[in-house]
Amino acid sequence: MQLNRRQMLGGAAAGVTSLALPSIVRAQAASAHVVVIGGGFGGATAARYLRQLAPQLRVTLVEPAARFYTCPFSNLYLAGLRSWESIGHSYDGLRKAGVHVVHARADHVLTDTRRVLLSNGQALSYDKLVLSPGVDMRWNALEGYDEAASQLAPHAWKAGPQTQLLKKQLEAMPDGGKFVMVIPANPFRCPPGPYERAAMVAHYLKQHKPKSKILLLDDKDAFSKQGLFIQGWKALYGDMIEWVKQSDDGKVTRVDARNLEVETAFGTRHKADVLNVIPPQKAGFIADRAGVTDASGWVPVKAGSFESSKVPNVYVLGDATIAAPMPKSGFAANTQGKVAAAAIAAELTGQPLPAASYANTCYSLIGNDYGISVAGVYRAQEGKLIEVPNSGGVSPLDGNAAFRKAEADYGSAWYKAISTDIWDR
Repeated sequence: MQLNRRQMLGGAAAGVTSLALPSIVRAQAASAHVVVIGGGFGGATAARYLRQLAPQLRVTLVEPAARFYTCPFSNLYLAGLRSWESIGHSYDGLRKAGVHVVHARADHVLTDTRRVLLSNGQALSYDKLVLSPGVDMRWNALEGYDEAASQLAPHAWKAGPQTQLLKKQLEAMPDGGKFVMVIPANPFRCPPGPYERAAMVAHYLKQHKPKSKILLLDDKDAFSKQGLFIQGWKALYGDMIEWVKQSDDGKVTRVDARNLEVETAFGTRHKADVLNVIPPQKAGFIADRAGVTDASGWVPVKAGSFESSKVPNVYVLGDATIAAPMPKSGFAANTQGKVAAAAIAAELTGQPLPAASYANTCYSLIGNDYGISVAGVYRAQEGKLIEVPNSGGVSPLDGNAAFRKAEADYGSAWYKAISTDIWDR
């Protein structure tokens, strides 16, 4: 019997969570300490599942923010379809699960002595370290675009003040204005994210500023779910959205944030009323300080456990990693966190390393009742990550209105389920 992609995804997730058995707990775990840096989709998942898999283990989660706001569904906030607090999550559920949560910034990792130095002056010793640092922007990779420029032309690629700034700029934009988005080459956080953002901005503009236009300047010639996005843009927003690919002069080489202007490789200048610059990215800074990044700025990991390929006893999750063919997504980080937790618990309790299985589904909203998705299942094979053949795929191009609405509903249900799994229980 051949399984469909939803059945396989469910099986992959079940394969990880079924490891949560009291029988794996051994006495040596009682004295072991695991420090997790980063309370997002990967780190918070790892912290919770370490406690579930080995309840006697001491687990400390280090996260500066008292409340975590997710990049997934932040585009819906821009569209007016979500409130700001609806994408925010506290750490009370993790505390209830026995995780010690420290709200501070991890500034240094001393891997030779296995210590983490925090911004509050505290030093934490660890037996195992989990890093889930997300991404940092490569300031000045685009000429003229530094951190100061992001206060005029926000990237909004970390959910928080930048997202709120971009929404305020949208609300202040005149009807008939131009929203210009600069999109980087791969790899970057959430490959379909810019194109969903274009749709959600269009949703807002169609309701409030219908004479406005959206220009997407892309440093690529193709993107995730491209046919589905273009079909949906056209169906819902007509000619409001224009996408310019790299070979058609979409590559931006210079940003003038003060004048809200960009220049492309061919010397073309584009003036914006609202300028959204998504710059090239790299692993969050603490990964570099821990010595786990390579020359690319990202982190190579072992496919079966997500332990660093460069530094033992350090595990790295989520957007910071080199994990192709897995995308840099919240769902991917969540499954990686579960596998890493299982691997750490097994090693600390003298058990064999469990077989690694990973999954990803990425839902994108094009309109209020118009959703699309891409999904895949992955496994470790001969030291590499591979996509399981016939395990995934994308929404069909010929889906009818009922199908698109169902996908939108599935996306909403996914967000609620994964938020509950990680933070809200």
